[in-house]
Formats: sequence, structure tokens, C-alpha cells
Amino acid sequence: MGHVWVEALIGNPITGRSVSARAFIDTGATYSVIPRRVFEELQLPVIGRRIVVTARGSVELDECLGVIEVMGRRAYSHILVSEDVDTPLIGTVTLETLGFEVDPITGRLKEAKIFLL
Repeated sequence: MGHVWVEALIGNPITGRSVSARAFIDTGATYSVIPRRVFEELQLPVIGRRIVVTARGSVELDECLGVIEVMGRRAYSHILVSEDVDTPLIGTVTLETLGFEVDPITGRLKEAKIFLL
């Protein structure tokens, strides 16, 4: 399918401050992740820490609350902060909250069905 990239706005829900970034859709990641420099620029509120499994093993990362906007849709999202990424990654929780999924044929985002069963 290849790599899926989108233009995204990442924002601080308290200050309203945001940054535009090219973000990678990572369907193998549960949470979204941003580089520490983006976190520091936005001064996002830290709500805790999470232990996550990465390709390098388990690490504990700051968890913050932010707003992510993709293709005109905005959602509050739990975002992890990493020293090891240099581009924002959008994980499946954020992707589903925004109401998108990756179309495996086109390699682009498409509207997802939202279930309330």
C-alpha cells in the first residue's frame, strides 16, 4: 500500500496555538506521537506518562492532550511525546476519532463507518 502522509494541524486546546505539519499515518501505532520540539513549541498540557512498546523496546513517554485536525476534521487526542521521532505520527485512536480509515486500494484516507453497537 505504501506510506500515507497528510497535512495536519496540531494544537493546544487551552491556548489555541497550533502548528502545521506533514504527518505520517501509522496504522501500527495506537496513539499519535509528536517530536519533543513540537510539544515544547505548543506547550501542551502533560496529563501523565505511558509505557509503550517501540521497535527499540519499551519506553516511558509523556502523554499530553492536544487537538489534531486533518482534512477539515478536528478531534481532541491523547498524544505521546518522543525524542526519537522527527515527524508527527497519527495513530489509530486519533484516526478513528476523526472518522477516517486508510483505503488500501488508493493509499489515501477515506471516511470510515462509525459504529455504536
